[in-house]
Amino acid sequence: MTVSIIITCKNFNKNLEECISKCKELNYPDFEIIVLPDKNFYFNSSNLKIVPTGSVLPAKKRDLALKYVKGDILAFLDDDAYPDRDWLLNAVRHFQQPDIAAVCGPAITPVDDHILQKAGGSVYASWLSSGQNTNRYTPKSLTYVDDFPSCNFIIRRDIFERIGGFDTSFWPGEDTILCLKIKQIKKKILYDPKVLAFHHRRPLFKEHLKQVSNYALHRGYFVKRFPENSRRFTYFIPSIFVFGLILGAILSLFNPFIRNLYMEILLFYLLCVFLFSINKDLRIIPLVFMGIILTHFAYGINFFRGLLSPRLKEEDEDYN
Repeated sequence: MTVSIIITCKNFNKNLEECISKCKELNYPDFEIIVLPDKNFYFNSSNLKIVPTGSVLPAKKRDLALKYVKGDILAFLDDDAYPDRDWLLNAVRHFQQPDIAAVCGPAITPVDDHILQKAGGSVYASWLSSGQNTNRYTPKSLTYVDDFPSCNFIIRRDIFERIGGFDTSFWPGEDTILCLKIKQIKKKILYDPKVLAFHHRRPLFKEHLKQVSNYALHRGYFVKRFPENSRRFTYFIPSIFVFGLILGAILSLFNPFIRNLYMEILLFYLLCVFLFSINKDLRIIPLVFMGIILTHFAYGINFFRGLLSPRLKEEDEDYN
């Protein structure tokens, strides 16, 4: 099968150069690389198409790529990610099964990321932060999923065309909509830990928390808009925790029993965070410790904001 690797970006950058170089090293016989920047740039490489799109969001860029690809399979990568050498080899074999529409895999933190990026990656990979979704950040067991990030996502071209592509202005969250469309036509998405990519993380704390807040805002809104793969109790837990923490602090001012119970729960929580922060690299333990706590607050508050929002500003009119 011919594979079209589709990489979206704003402009040429160092991470994109790395991504293209790693794609060139793939252990797979038949693929092309399509890069979709806002503006054109020159890059001396064979088997590479550069398609300037103007300033549009990643979902729109990937939809536009359909006009230029020749592959039977579309493989989506972010420009700050790059594939393992056997990425396509491990993914494409699953398409021998006709009920599998898409294949995905973990996007792990590269070993050469700097300490603040590694700490951010460890926060995401922690069960206390991601719960059942830790397989997005570290290899886990082979399984079927119904929602997965598009930074490492491989789909049949005919299925992508059949469901109308992403066809949305949501970002982030475009991948949730795509996965829902696949679910609605009763096809499967297979997670394979060997379909491995590496993803440079946003560094702690500002950029990481900004990203978490944006994820949470959209997930909270999607609970109402796309409940089939967003209305899950686990997504509510950070909000319940944050507001429970605030309420408990207020009530503990007036009742000694509640104050003692509150302190015991708080200490237990901090102990759990510390245990999940332990890492071989001792330097990042305090960063991960604070990162997990701040991630809970950022996610909890912004999920609640999304839940209360009547509409998000980038919402596509097709979903009105």
